Amino acid sequence: MKALLALEDGTVFRGRSFTGPFESVGEAVFNTSMSGYQEILTDPSYCGQMVTMTYPLIGSYGVNDEDVESDRIHVKGLIIKEYQELPSNWRSQKSLKDYLVENNIPGVEGLDTRALTRHIRLKGAMKAAISTEDLNPDSLVNKAKASPDMTGRDLAREVTCTCPMAWQDAGPVKQEKGIDGFVWPEDKGKCRVVAIDLGIKYNILRSLYSHGCNILLVPASVNSEAINKLNPDGIFLSNGPGDPAAVGYAVDTIRDQIGKRPIFGICLGHQLLGLALGAKTFKLKFGHRGGNQPVKDLSTGKVEITSQNHGFCVDMDSLNNPDIELSHINLNDNTLEGLVHKQLPLFSVQYHPEASPGPHDADYLFDRFVDLMKGHYKR
Repeated sequence: MKALLALEDGTVFRGRSFTGPFESVGEAVFNTSMSGYQEILTDPSYCGQMVTMTYPLIGSYGVNDEDVESDRIHVKGLIIKEYQELPSNWRSQKSLKDYLVENNIPGVEGLDTRALTRHIRLKGAMKAAISTEDLNPDSLVNKAKASPDMTGRDLAREVTCTCPMAWQDAGPVKQEKGIDGFVWPEDKGKCRVVAIDLGIKYNILRSLYSHGCNILLVPASVNSEAINKLNPDGIFLSNGPGDPAAVGYAVDTIRDQIGKRPIFGICLGHQLLGLALGAKTFKLKFGHRGGNQPVKDLSTGKVEITSQNHGFCVDMDSLNNPDIELSHINLNDNTLEGLVHKQLPLFSVQYHPEASPGPHDADYLFDRFVDLMKGHYKR
């Protein structure tokens, strides 16, 4: 089935659908990972985006019920060079095609993904439309232009949990009595963490849990008063989609919590913490998305191979507070990848330490958070 991808600048790419008829709009981005397509599909940070995989052969190991990062697929479409029809892996439970069809997600193959990726690198991520129904290039370009812009969009509201959820071995469990009725488990030695869900990945929760934390996941709209009632040992600020500058309510909550208890932020959580500390954010030309991004830890000089997925960044030149120190830098473009406060127990990173591409390069960050909550960590 013929399919057309149209970008807002008028560029058109031709391919074919391997998931049946569809039409969808979103921001066109690319990911440089060679595997992990199921994790990418279910990462809430991709809400509102169409993902192009730069690795040409996708689908070879199928999908399963375990390798998910949330309860559903969030991408607006998957664009690949060549779909592998017959998966071969002992953990595979179904094909990628069946997975996408069940969730009504468009899948396009046969498209020149090298040319598309190069175009995005040169011109920047941009709005796009894909369709098997409207094959008129001009019409589809107009639909791309008319689609929502990523700048100014608060997508955290679309992906956050609707009620508090406690993380357990088997996954998230809804707390029907809400925040007021929640009681922390009597686990001596374990830290109590309130995780603000801006689009959190399951593997972050697994990592916090494995490092000895009891975790209560709360909606992005949670206020400071509710957090104070829970009286956690620390606050975790999650990853998520959209423009951080549009999530002002979360910034207000974070600003009020600074200095009261340890805070650790990842990705969007890092950006919101930066805003709460008085910095500004900006949209990157084409973002950082992949499992092979080099980041330098400025305190040790060591280089970590990191997994990343973000389109916005904290402007390091806007961090004027002398008590805030830059902790990590991206070696590809020298953008800010981490910050730490010299006096207060808070720090954040732009990349994803839970994704383990190194594979254990950044695991120390979870240890640092636990040590802060226990009062052991010293700079």
